[in-house]
Amino acid sequence: MTRATGPRAKVDVVLLDAAWAKALPGVERLVRKAARAALGAKVRSLTIALSDDRRVRALNERDRKKDKPTNVLSYPSGEKSFLGDIVLARQTVWREAREQKKTPSDHVAHLVVHGTLHLLGYDHETSDADAERMEALERRILKKLGIADPYTIGPKF
Repeated sequence: MTRATGPRAKVDVVLLDAAWAKALPGVERLVRKAARAALGAKVRSLTIALSDDRRVRALNERDRKKDKPTNVLSYPSGEKSFLGDIVLARQTVWREAREQKKTPSDHVAHLVVHGTLHLLGYDHETSDADAERMEALERRILKKLGIADPYTIGPKF
């Protein structure tokens, strides 16, 4: 028996660093699932680029004037149907997962949820109340994915 499903979000995954697939088999499926969980019933599209520290560092310098790699960057499109792009830096993500004693797959899922929420307009840098609201939503989404609260075991963004 097949389950009837309605329209789903279109999540394109671009593998800019082939080491992602080797380090985490099934990573493309994982990021699609996490993004769709964050979107809920919203039928939108977005692109997730799985990149490396070198490329993300260049983007972070260009767009945020921070000359260092970061785990995730979000680029809202300003459109309603195509939300925008998310870029993850493999080496930073793996290092953080090790340091925070998280599995790489759980950390990747969290960062995709986090980035997707940014594309939906959520922000954690404007106020403590906004940060608390965004973190609470992340926790609920991750719990549905079977992932533990990332803020009890790692640093806040």
